[in-house]
Amino acid sequence: MRRFVSSAAVAATLLASVPAMADALVEVDAEHLNEDVPMPMFQVDASWPRLPDDMILGQAPGLAVDKDDNIWVLNRPNSLGFTDIGLDNGMSQACCAAPPHVLQFDQDGNLLRSWGGPDLAPGESTYEGEGRDRTEIGDEQWPANVHGLFVDDDMNVWIGGNGGGDHVVLNFTADGEFIRQIGTRQQTDGNMSEQFLGNPADIHYDGESVLVADGYINKRIIEFGAEDLGFEHLWGAYGAEPGGGTREGEFDQSQASSTGDGGPNPESTSFGDIVHCVTRGPDDTIYVCDRRNNRLQVFRETDDGVEFVQDVVIALETGGTRTASDVAFSPDGTYVYVADMMNGRVWILLRETHEIIGWFGRNGRYPGQFIWLHSVDVDSEGNVYTTEVSTGRRVQRFVMTGMSE
Repeated sequence: MRRFVSSAAVAATLLASVPAMADALVEVDAEHLNEDVPMPMFQVDASWPRLPDDMILGQAPGLAVDKDDNIWVLNRPNSLGFTDIGLDNGMSQACCAAPPHVLQFDQDGNLLRSWGGPDLAPGESTYEGEGRDRTEIGDEQWPANVHGLFVDDDMNVWIGGNGGGDHVVLNFTADGEFIRQIGTRQQTDGNMSEQFLGNPADIHYDGESVLVADGYINKRIIEFGAEDLGFEHLWGAYGAEPGGGTREGEFDQSQASSTGDGGPNPESTSFGDIVHCVTRGPDDTIYVCDRRNNRLQVFRETDDGVEFVQDVVIALETGGTRTASDVAFSPDGTYVYVADMMNGRVWILLRETHEIIGWFGRNGRYPGQFIWLHSVDVDSEGNVYTTEVSTGRRVQRFVMTGMSE
């Protein structure tokens, strides 16, 4: 669980670190909406990360900052085309090669370790046919399309998946050694199942239990015990029994921007058809991204399970891929950062009231801009990290440069 430290300590650290990288910092679009409340200010580090010369990133659907302030990125090498990976297919003499799925960077953006792929997980599969007729035969447990990443305080890595049959969460050591799993690929059994998942989107482990945003086929949060991964609890919107049914068939990316659901409904008694994140926050809170309904739902853990606290609506009128994609917190717990996929912004909220006090970023392909903004996290110095999927395919570092006047 992220440790929250004082804002004074953060300020002292950032004042010492900013000048050394000043030549790489670029201004970003931002707006301070409530000038009565101080707001963190950011510039993007255009030199970060420092990838190996032959490496190119694919879609990046997962992000985590570990207890030592290293940054972990979940990558989809399968999202890269033949012109991207010319070194791999022999068509280029210069660049590039597909990276492994899991990448760990230090604060300077240097790659520390990387691993991933089917050989690391139990089972084995083969495929028959092409295109939509392609069929998997076997019991391979590595996800066909990785989605969601969490690194716990024991430096163990948790990964989910939202591809065909990816009803599993896998747990590895920091070096990629398989430990255990929740669920089983190719097996799903609806919102009330205590054993099987339905395309889990996100994971959070605090040493006492594992929370899973079981949200691309199912529409729920489910909790398992830390030691034996035994079922403990599940819930839907407002803490009630999960409703709204399950997705029929496999998830297709085109469904992420469709209006077949009638558009966002921030008063829906069920989660929408992408429950995209689950994150533990300060004061025993749990934040859930109900992305298709343009809202966060905030819960509080109690001795009896969870109780609903508040709806937090993010850019209500937004359509397309919609808004609430991921959530992170400032080191002292004062601010909430919400990744907004469709608008290409990181919203800054005052956690005490969940008032939106400002934002930074915009849609675009240059430093400080976003295409399919997916994940957000924060290090102990208050710097913000983001990743992008679809045609975005990158990770960015936003350096906290101080507070607004």
